[in-house]
Amino acid sequence: MKAQLNRLGNGGDQARYGVLDSRGRNPVAAVSTHSAVKLIIAAFVGLLFLVFLISNNATFSWSDQGGDPHPKLALNQPIEPDLRRPITLVCPNQTAQTESAPPVIQCRGSPPPPPSGARLRPSAACPEYFRWIHEDLRPWRETGITRDMVLRSLPFATIHMVVVGGRVYVQEYFGRGLSRNVFTLWGILQLIQRYPGRVPDFELVFNCMDMPSVKAAEYNASTGPPPPLFHYCKDDKTRDILFPDWSFWGWPETNIRPWVPLMKEMKEGNAEVKWTERVPYAYWKGTPFMGGTRLDLVKCNVTKERDWNARIYAQDWNKESKQGYHRSNLARQCHHRYRIYVEGLAWSVSQKYIMACNSPTLFVDTKFIEFFQRGLMPSRHYWPVAVNNKCRAIKFAVDWGNAHPEEAQAMGKASSDFFQEQVTMDHVYDYMLHSITEYAKLLRYQPSVPEGFTEVCMESLACHASEKTKEYMLESMERWTSDTEPCALDPPFTSDELQKLLETRENNVKQVETWEQQAGEEQGNKN
Repeated sequence: MKAQLNRLGNGGDQARYGVLDSRGRNPVAAVSTHSAVKLIIAAFVGLLFLVFLISNNATFSWSDQGGDPHPKLALNQPIEPDLRRPITLVCPNQTAQTESAPPVIQCRGSPPPPPSGARLRPSAACPEYFRWIHEDLRPWRETGITRDMVLRSLPFATIHMVVVGGRVYVQEYFGRGLSRNVFTLWGILQLIQRYPGRVPDFELVFNCMDMPSVKAAEYNASTGPPPPLFHYCKDDKTRDILFPDWSFWGWPETNIRPWVPLMKEMKEGNAEVKWTERVPYAYWKGTPFMGGTRLDLVKCNVTKERDWNARIYAQDWNKESKQGYHRSNLARQCHHRYRIYVEGLAWSVSQKYIMACNSPTLFVDTKFIEFFQRGLMPSRHYWPVAVNNKCRAIKFAVDWGNAHPEEAQAMGKASSDFFQEQVTMDHVYDYMLHSITEYAKLLRYQPSVPEGFTEVCMESLACHASEKTKEYMLESMERWTSDTEPCALDPPFTSDELQKLLETRENNVKQVETWEQQAGEEQGNKN
């Protein structure tokens, strides 16, 4: 027993202190040394493998096949640096503000351009309607644009703007503080932040009101080209240069949110009610006193004597504002099978919201167009309605659509897809950039900041803005500089391309008119 205890005790000491083998070596130490050598060799091999990966520009990517969580090696894919930079808005300490001395806003410089030699990710070709930029600028293609021409636009001016080195300077002549002015400037500032170093120096005059101003008939070879004036709409008798309207960044007075969150809501609203389960009539809601065409449309509303298949509702914005805009949510107005678009005093910002529904738009003919409208095709994206025969045309369109549900739904989908895919905010900014860039190429002088102009920046617009305006500004603010090239602008239309495009539009409208006429004749024969 004592010997056994001694052996146990000795075994404990051996385990604790280590026991030498027959050659005088400690076997535990030998094992530890062997493990350390293996560890060093493994680390060396791993280091060599890492060097191999780096030398071959390899990266890891996650497999999208069946949700495989294991990383797979993708060779020969260069490790691209993140060229994006955060965009910040810094307001002064509001607690230091007093009524007599509000905080002073110091405009910072625009963000620096990407590093020299950096390659932004390529982008796709621009939508075809971008090619109309060349047509808008055609009056100055031969002569270029002098400063005298720019100054001749001042009688129509709301804003006179100069951009030098990515900094914006303005002189406002009318509408100071209106959303039209404020959010147009906000959009320009977002463009400069989004594409640092890409926006050229330029000087332009902007008309932020409803009607286009530059009449083509007043200018000819003897008078020289018309003054260049940027505006939201034009017609075939005016030469205003088209530009996206302010409502893409929000319209606080009417509770219309910026385009990105609103389009998300529109998409959700479209899915709420199937087209076949929607109210089988044409719907319009708006201010009827904004132009004669709208007043005339009211006559198409349903009465005890006649039903033109139209449901017309007057919008009282004062009443809506007091009630919290519960009945004017644009994303919840897609519950009828058909929507009606009708112009206001000129074009109407409502067009994009109406046509973003996946219900076919009954588009009352108008002479006014906005920038994206030139990408829409009658009979494909909308149903054309003659302005001088609205009621009968609306009734026929609804009857036709209810009798041809597949074709009607396809038209509504084509329209909705157009706005979801070709009029995204990426496209809005790219259109702005290309329009300004092509315009700046025509300038025959180097813009400079005139005396009396005021610099504006994100801080100067947002920090002292009303609560609602600031909310929309923050909601529409770009968060990062772009690491992608703007879409590639295609060359101008050839004369043959332009003629073919215009003929196709005209023929599509005539086809609908023929159907209406035939239906009227058949109805007359029955009577």
